[in-house]
Amino acid sequence: MKNLLKYLFVFWVISAIFIAGCSSTPSTSDSGSKGEGGEKTTLEIAQSADITTLDPQNSLSTNGDRVFRNLFSRLFYRDSKMEIQPELVDTYENIDDVTWKFKLKDGVTFHNGDPLKAEDVKFSLERVMSDETLKEYPYFTQIKEVKAVDDLTVEIVTDGPMPTLLRLLAKSGADVLPKKYFEEVGLEEFQKNPIGSGPYKYVEWRRDDRVVLEAYEGYFGEEPKWKEVIVRAIPESSTRVGELLTGGVDIATDIPPNEWERVNGESGVSLVNGDTTRVMLLMLRHTEGTVTADPKVREAIDLAINQQAIVDSVLKGTAVPVRSRVPEGVLGSNPELYNSYVYDVEKAKKLLAEAGYEDGLELTFTAPKGRYPLDGEVAQLVASMLGEVGIKVNLQLLESSAFLDVYNSNSNKELIMIGLADGLLDASYSLVHYTKDRAAGQTDYFNEEVEKLFHDAGRNLNEEERIQQYQKIQEIVAEERPHIFLFQQGSNYGVSDGVQFEPRLDEVINFSEITLK
Repeated sequence: MKNLLKYLFVFWVISAIFIAGCSSTPSTSDSGSKGEGGEKTTLEIAQSADITTLDPQNSLSTNGDRVFRNLFSRLFYRDSKMEIQPELVDTYENIDDVTWKFKLKDGVTFHNGDPLKAEDVKFSLERVMSDETLKEYPYFTQIKEVKAVDDLTVEIVTDGPMPTLLRLLAKSGADVLPKKYFEEVGLEEFQKNPIGSGPYKYVEWRRDDRVVLEAYEGYFGEEPKWKEVIVRAIPESSTRVGELLTGGVDIATDIPPNEWERVNGESGVSLVNGDTTRVMLLMLRHTEGTVTADPKVREAIDLAINQQAIVDSVLKGTAVPVRSRVPEGVLGSNPELYNSYVYDVEKAKKLLAEAGYEDGLELTFTAPKGRYPLDGEVAQLVASMLGEVGIKVNLQLLESSAFLDVYNSNSNKELIMIGLADGLLDASYSLVHYTKDRAAGQTDYFNEEVEKLFHDAGRNLNEEERIQQYQKIQEIVAEERPHIFLFQQGSNYGVSDGVQFEPRLDEVINFSEITLK
């Protein structure tokens, strides 16, 4: 209790500093645009960070996927219950353990009017499964060959049994690009005017401000609900909430607990909560020569952090302490590592002494500010806890784009904090981080048993055995600590009472699932 009160005091001090720096700016939105009959036709959404690219195969960002999911189409999609459903596919069959055949829907067109054919699917999948520079590449390497049998028939061959293929074809990175247009203009020009086959087409992207999309009248599916959708980037939570309260936006994502009372106290808006697959964690370098290469140092860091105090004091109980990258709700999660944490200050001090740091050690800790709810406050509290056991922390708090530059370039030092979601809803997506190739340059972690378990599970059609293999990996990782896990995050949205919106576990926002009340 004494420690919890102390952390609450630290959090109050941190919050006061952050709130003092908050400011509101007047809305410049066009939200509330009306159609000829007076009905609202523009939907406006505020996110905590901007997208980083208009290449859907080179982004692992939830903020980006919310745009791409509406701009592009995939062979499959997840419905609101997270079930896999055909999107571009009319019929399909699993011919044998490694061969799948898909018949595409006829009459699908890209936003420039070109018909979507099997060659476009082949081109798109071959790009992401062969270009190692793309962020989605690691998830598509098990696809061995894609054949365009005829204009509407695609055959996919995998390098062994692949139990996750349909899940993969429904996730980010599986977006179908227009082969002819892409090859004619090249990547740079494509990103200036991206063309997909989704319900909404590209209008403009003002960096660090907004992405504007409009309804595509030739969409092959249900008619888009909105004439125009504006996705704004508003990193400061108080400003984001201010835009919601003044009618500048219809939905604001990532409402932190310290803003809940402000939302709940206003008429015309509501706080809507949901679950996510996002886990907030610390990445530790195992790289030779770094202090965190020592397993005793890594364990001491873990033991120094009181995850429950963070959840209670900063997040007001809206998260759950975990010791795994695979959250509850994802196939292969380990229940023994859910709602679980280790915290022992005295043992942490002892381990540091055994590692030769009786007088303490110093490390650099990089964290985002404004990318996730109260992430800066969480990072400061973690730094305070590490200081208690004798670890001097040089804390680098970076705004979202600067943080992503450091994260994506692997240029951070010993410790970096990030929130990672599971776009596949399968443990293989999360656990790829612990393979040698994926960890290279980031944590430089390698464990031969983990490598074998991951490879074997990825080709195992026996789901029960797969789950056991993935759970074993999580047990090993929890002890070896390439990642130290903080909590599984919930989702909190501010929503105008004028629209109907239901959060999804995958945090995707399908614009046409949002309707007027």
